[in-house]
Amino acid sequence: MLPLTGRRVLVTRAVHQAGKLSEGLRALGAESVEVPVLEIRPPDSPGPLDEAVKKLGTFDWLILTSANTVLALAARCVALDVDVSEIKRLSVAAVGSATAEAARKADFRVTLVPDSYDSEGLVAALGRGVAGKRVLLARAKVARDMIPDALTAIGAQLTVVDAYQTVLPDGARELLAEALRVGVDAATFTSSSSVRNLTEVAREAGVAFPFAGVAGVSIGPVTSATMREFGWEPAAEAAMSDLPRLIEAVVGVMQGLGIRE
Repeated sequence: MLPLTGRRVLVTRAVHQAGKLSEGLRALGAESVEVPVLEIRPPDSPGPLDEAVKKLGTFDWLILTSANTVLALAARCVALDVDVSEIKRLSVAAVGSATAEAARKADFRVTLVPDSYDSEGLVAALGRGVAGKRVLLARAKVARDMIPDALTAIGAQLTVVDAYQTVLPDGARELLAEALRVGVDAATFTSSSSVRNLTEVAREAGVAFPFAGVAGVSIGPVTSATMREFGWEPAAEAAMSDLPRLIEAVVGVMQGLGIRE
């Protein structure tokens, strides 16, 4: 028997991102219950992003904080006819392996990926190498200020632009209500935004949050901290902030609960 046979696991990622996590869960016997609580949209004011893209070759470093950032930035590069493969001086830092993979597919030459896949790990890996350098940080509209605060403190010439924003998708309330009516064993969280948005969807659906009898599994410390802010103590946290470790954490929790009849 596969380790997740008979288990229903809630996946809250955006539609275009849910596939890899769902496939990994299904490969271990789970039923992936997709309730997207994030929809990626362009920023309200795209001007600053476009200006940064046009001047991409003037920066020493580009910091990419998610695969969504990469997709948004790459789309604007195509629209503005900016060939990133021709920009020789630009060093690119990606926060984790998935972000680095997306960046390479978009022809960015990734030069740094931290051992710890989070903002703290990225800042530590950069060290003082960005002091005095022109740095572009492209990120979500709502994001922690840890990276800009740290880089500004060591003297980086920092430009921060919104690459995208997340909103609640249509139909999320109905999907969540149906998922909980049938029942789920675990809920996966891959970002702080997924926690905040699921909380809002639950409120709209008239469902108490956290969900009774559902194990919440977090992709990393920052997401875990957000879960706790909303009153949900994680049942497990991924050993590293990536999807394979998140799936491993789900397996560990479900095995700890025993066989589901």
